[in-house]
Amino acid sequence: MAEFTLQNKVIEILRTCYDPEIPVNIYDLGLVYEVEVNDQDHVKIVMTLTSPMCPVAESLPEEVQFRIEEIESVKSVAVEVVWEPPWHPGMMSDDAKLELNML
Repeated sequence: MAEFTLQNKVIEILRTCYDPEIPVNIYDLGLVYEVEVNDQDHVKIVMTLTSPMCPVAESLPEEVQFRIEEIESVKSVAVEVVWEPPWHPGMMSDDAKLELNML
């Protein structure tokens, strides 16, 4: 059985966060560009939003940070929102595309 690493736990939590306009979690939606966990259990998330005018532009990154901070072994969380590369539907996982009837 594969080891359940802290990075896996972080990804599992990211899959519980949703963009309120699209019924798919932000990880499978392709909004998370990077999940980095260092040797001291500090977590860095690089993510984007579907558009700069997204109604949850302020609250979603805060929600992501809060949820990851709830993981017992996490020492700190930094969430960086970037706009390059811009998000597009091609970044979605096949599961997300299937959920949205795009496959």
